[in-house]
Amino acid sequence: MSTIPTTQLIDALKWRYATKKFDSAKKIPADTWAALEESLVLTPSSFGAQPWKFLVVNTPELRAKLVPVSWGQTQVVDASHLVVFAFKQNLDEAHIDRYIASAAQIRGITVEAMDPFKKIIMGSLEGARAKGYLDVWQSRQIYIALGQFMASAALLGIDTCPMEGIDPAKYDEILGLTGTGYTTLCACPAGYRSADDKYATTPKVRFPLSEVIAHL
Repeated sequence: MSTIPTTQLIDALKWRYATKKFDSAKKIPADTWAALEESLVLTPSSFGAQPWKFLVVNTPELRAKLVPVSWGQTQVVDASHLVVFAFKQNLDEAHIDRYIASAAQIRGITVEAMDPFKKIIMGSLEGARAKGYLDVWQSRQIYIALGQFMASAALLGIDTCPMEGIDPAKYDEILGLTGTGYTTLCACPAGYRSADDKYATTPKVRFPLSEVIAHL
């Protein structure tokens, strides 16, 4: 595996910001977008269960409908691409069985050989369900995917804007998620910053490393 210089990583993360104004005339090349979709697929998740669905909304009419339920934020229509992040509610045994079957096939083993692992997963899920935080746990997985997507985009010179300022229920309705078992958590437009987005040159505000990282 080839590596990148450490300076390249830090420069990309310093360059990244929550883009407030996209250049609607600039589109992400197909091969670059394919790599970003793959970065979503490769996101790690608890037990590897992948309790999510990523909706790439390309239809202009759908995007226009999302603006009023996104606090009027026009990034959803101006950006080259829009990803909506949804998680699987009430994660159940059927989903885990599908994951186990896929894992067994990919790794060349029997489903039965994975029974001990399945029991561990189901025990954790049922424990979380009994305590009432199963959906909270699974929704947290989405932020891992969002972070990986944004970091990958920055390394490729693509701007992003993570958005929680949306109406998830309305997103579900507009995008056809209602009743599917998946529900919207957040969205992330991606594309290229507009030349007149003043936030592109606004200095980042971060606490010093010494205040947020402790060596024990």
